[in-house]
Amino acid sequence: MELRKPPPEPPQPQGCLVVAVRLPVRIVVLVLVVPVRMVWDVLVATGRLLRDTVLRPLGRALLWLGRAVFVWPFVGLWRYVLVPAGRALAWLAAVLVGLPAVFLYRWVLTPVGHALARLARGAGAALVWVYARVLTPAGHALARLLTGVGAVLAVLGTGTYTAVAWLVRHLVVLPARWLYTWVLAPAGRAVAWCVRGLGWLLGLLATGAGLALYWTGRVLFVLPVLALWRWVLAPVGRFLAVVAREVGDALGHAWRIAGRISRVVGRALGTLLRWTFVEPARWVYRSVLTPVGHVVRDAVLRPVAEGVRAVGRAGRDALATARATVRQARAGARRMLFGGPRPAVPADRREPSGAVARSLGDSTTALTKD
Repeated sequence: MELRKPPPEPPQPQGCLVVAVRLPVRIVVLVLVVPVRMVWDVLVATGRLLRDTVLRPLGRALLWLGRAVFVWPFVGLWRYVLVPAGRALAWLAAVLVGLPAVFLYRWVLTPVGHALARLARGAGAALVWVYARVLTPAGHALARLLTGVGAVLAVLGTGTYTAVAWLVRHLVVLPARWLYTWVLAPAGRAVAWCVRGLGWLLGLLATGAGLALYWTGRVLFVLPVLALWRWVLAPVGRFLAVVAREVGDALGHAWRIAGRISRVVGRALGTLLRWTFVEPARWVYRSVLTPVGHVVRDAVLRPVAEGVRAVGRAGRDALATARATVRQARAGARRMLFGGPRPAVPADRREPSGAVARSLGDSTTALTKD
């Protein structure tokens, strides 16, 4: 399946106002933007040069200095001081705290806990026995006693309850019902009807006042504001939007054109500088200074260097000869004053010398010697 690009949007129709605004705006913006773009390009080139030649080496040096001053000491402190100290403290804690705690838990707390658990189980069993064998039968007996007393009281109080109920009905309930039916209910209905009529009247008055205020506010505020928006602000806003869009487009075109102009001017200045200074300096270096330097090197510097080396060798040989002469004279003076050196006395090492060393093929070994 091939991906197809969507068709380009058709160009929107442009009025005479857009065409009349676009050309002068672009000319003015181009004239104003070209110096700014050239200054910007110069600043960008200067910034890149400073970044590559000054800031980046300085940053690397500061980074290395920061590592050497802050990072590496802390790394060494962590690696060679804190980590061994932490391991030593962990070992001390394991030996001084962990092992005693394990011993205390295993041989003291666990047996005590097991004994307390057995004691608690025994106490619970005793409480269960007391509840089942003592408290439950006592409760059943008390419940039966209370049931009998209640039955006796119910038999004794049936007649009294009937008389009290007849008196309450004829003295309280029937007068209250009559009062509610013939006095309170009609009065409440009349009050409710009056309240509904008053609410309807107040609602009618509020509706009329609201309509009056609505039309007054609409005529005095809404319609003038709507007319101002529709016939003044909207056209002015559209005009300003067209001007702003054209200025933005003009700035974009002018910035791109100014970049090309700045590039052309920079290349022209670079070419002029090259042909004015660089190429003559290169020609002078290649055609004049290099041959002169070769001639000076071959005719002057190399012979001078050879002569200096020869003088150095002669001086070293003279110094070596003088040193040997002084050494011989000093040795002769020592022999004249103190005599010759004493002869070396061979020490008895109970071993044959190097000339007559032991060997299996020689007749002077320790096994075959007479």
